[in-house]
Amino acid sequence: MKKILLVLITAFLMAGILSGCSRQQDHDPEDKKLQIVTTIFPVYDWVMNVLGDNPGNAEVTMLLDTGADLHSYQPTAADMMKITSADIFVYVGGESDEWVEDVLKNSSNDKCIVMNLMDILGDRIREEEHVEGMEHDHEEEETEYDEHIWLSLRNAAVRVKRIEEALSKADSGNASVYQNNRSSYIQKLDDLDRQYRAAVSRASVKTLLFADRFPFRYLTEDYGLNYYAAFAGCSAESEASFETVTFLARKIDELNLKAVLTIEGTDHRIADTVIRTTVSGNQKILTLNSLQSITARDVAQGISYLTVMEENLKVLKEALQ
Repeated sequence: MKKILLVLITAFLMAGILSGCSRQQDHDPEDKKLQIVTTIFPVYDWVMNVLGDNPGNAEVTMLLDTGADLHSYQPTAADMMKITSADIFVYVGGESDEWVEDVLKNSSNDKCIVMNLMDILGDRIREEEHVEGMEHDHEEEETEYDEHIWLSLRNAAVRVKRIEEALSKADSGNASVYQNNRSSYIQKLDDLDRQYRAAVSRASVKTLLFADRFPFRYLTEDYGLNYYAAFAGCSAESEASFETVTFLARKIDELNLKAVLTIEGTDHRIADTVIRTTVSGNQKILTLNSLQSITARDVAQGISYLTVMEENLKVLKEALQ
């Protein structure tokens, strides 16, 4: 699928840039920090929470820190250097990360702890769905797995535990600190999960309708919600057919839905069209944040995985009225 980086990576390796990048983990702690590289924001934020309030012994890199779309991200030579010289590298492991295999295969750093989060979840991983009414690329027949795993609070706890284990292995002197931070953070995840469950149990509506891409399968499955959407989660399509628009509008009328959902960073043209096609034409447009566009600037301003998921809960409550 996503092999567009193969030529770049091969040329990079042929130039010998990677040959001297091997790091030794038995370094002098006085002159070198633990180097941790992550791909997307949720993973970065989980690492920072396990490190705790004073992560002075570690330098953490978030590769996708400009709001770049995970599905079209292409690492630079500098990004590849960071990965191949890291002590710990954490990535999602879905179709969008196929480039990682080529980088790691040719790295001379055999000391790096590499974490593929989709592999960690094992049978919790779900195939990407194409539900009734959704646009479907009939030329794409391969099985694709939904890589938006970070949108499950329940599975987040599993990943946070594994991140703590990797940090404790790489920096055993601070293992007890990491374990305490992990326990505290997982408690926060569990508390928010309970709030989601309570909100859904009280809701009069159990269906979400997205006039947009749908990256929230793990979240809806966690809480027993149904959904309809214009596109699958990783779809690159931006135009909905007449059939899709009319199907979604009929579902809104049939289920008496009061809201149409979109994800962050997209315009509302399809949502507007769907609403105009309904009988009443007065539904609200609400936005759920899929955490795919968080930037370094957002991080500096204090945004976190938990604050975004808390805001998503508020939106969910309104959508399910």
